[in-house]
Amino acid sequence: MSIINVLLSAFRALQRNKMRSFLTMLGIIIGVGAVIAMLAIGQGAQYSVQQQISALGTNVLMVFPGSQQAGGIKMGAGTMTNLTEDDALAVGRECPSVAYVSPGARSGGQVIAGNLNWATSIEGTSADYLEIRKWKVEYGDFYTDQDIKAAAKVCVLGATVADNLFPGGDAVDQNVRIRNVPFKVIGVLERKGQNAMGQDQDDNILAPYTTVLRRLSYTPNIRYILVSAISPGEIMNAQNQISELLRMRHKINSYDPDDFTIRNQTDLASAATATSTTMTILLASIASVSLLVGGIGIMNIMLVSVTERTREIGIRMSVGARERDILTQFLIEALVLSLVGGILGIIFGVSGSQAISGLAHWPTIITFFSILLSFGFSIAIGIFFGFYPARKASQLNPIDALRYE
Repeated sequence: MSIINVLLSAFRALQRNKMRSFLTMLGIIIGVGAVIAMLAIGQGAQYSVQQQISALGTNVLMVFPGSQQAGGIKMGAGTMTNLTEDDALAVGRECPSVAYVSPGARSGGQVIAGNLNWATSIEGTSADYLEIRKWKVEYGDFYTDQDIKAAAKVCVLGATVADNLFPGGDAVDQNVRIRNVPFKVIGVLERKGQNAMGQDQDDNILAPYTTVLRRLSYTPNIRYILVSAISPGEIMNAQNQISELLRMRHKINSYDPDDFTIRNQTDLASAATATSTTMTILLASIASVSLLVGGIGIMNIMLVSVTERTREIGIRMSVGARERDILTQFLIEALVLSLVGGILGIIFGVSGSQAISGLAHWPTIITFFSILLSFGFSIAIGIFFGFYPARKASQLNPIDALRYE
């Protein structure tokens, strides 16, 4: 029997019980669709995390103070106050792999403009901050090195702060009071949205770090140093150079630990990507269970089909059909069920992913690999679960099959 005749015979056998065939395929349809949708959600989550980490800036390194220790108890990273403005300036001056440096100061409080007010954080930075973060000023200008030296009372508002203090949109050249200190608004930053931790990056105010240190936080020490390496390949070199420089400046012995912490984007990206990958694998594994259920359904319906068509099998064998022909026929019937179910499942999965993206505003990315993987899995399921019923049919005794009622 030719392969074309076997296919035609398989389709005719499945068409005789259309509803039963469709219900059998339903497990494969749901399984393939679920795998594609879950992989699309996982890929979308990875892309979203990578975009949010990229929004932190280019080749960024963050230097934080170390952990303070009192009575043998370590208080945690950032609790020391041992980073100075001179440390930051030395990093920019003496580390060849460093392109930009911004000392960081931080304060917070109620900001007042006219009869409106808003509680937010105030970040003290240098003029290089926008270059490090790859951020732009949408309206107005950014402060300059001269403003830094003079500790000028100027500031740049984040978009969220500008919306709440100046609903009319005319914030530039206006005055605000930050903890009763008057500041002139010289610019408004472009919107960046939420970061990887879900925090609103636009809900802050930038000001010269010298101004924040002297007029708001009243401390000589900076909170952090923000650094940009000259290229992605120089990130580790920059990190090593900063570490060596700060250890030397802080007079740390070779056998003592650092009194500072350096974090880079690579560490953040690796951790976030690993988490997203784990979640993607978990979601895909859960979705794959429905494929196995669909395969069991195919095996079940094919066993029923073998029982119902026992006399037909006997007649075929009596007129010359070989075991191989019977095996091929029933195996192709199972394969057709899984193939058609796989195709419909791909359509269902793609449509479902687009619906999730549109309704839940969740990024989804459908890749050719996920479609190929799901489709290949459905074929493997059809062959694996269809083989036993097909083999059972091919090994029937022709005489016993003809006598079957």
